[in-house]
Amino acid sequence: MAHFVYIMASRPCGAMYTGRTTDLRARVETHRAGLSGHTAKYNIRRLVWFEEHDCFEASIRRERAIKRWRRDWKIALITQSNPNWHELTPQIPG
Repeated sequence: MAHFVYIMASRPCGAMYTGRTTDLRARVETHRAGLSGHTAKYNIRRLVWFEEHDCFEASIRRERAIKRWRRDWKIALITQSNPNWHELTPQIPG
């Protein structure tokens, strides 16, 4: 089973949310529907970065590490693979 760590944003360099899930497509839709407090409050609707892991332990370690990162490190992570902060939902595997 695939495990995803992801970052969503309200706009380029705007409010961000880091999370982890096994069903990334469904989780993104949950955020967009306003069913998650932080993302609803700050209008966070754009999937801007994600990575896939093979096991739960690796994904939870990565999520916790990223959540402790400074904001500018998160921005650099996103910009490295998605310089224009495009919506990545169409790129979610299978």
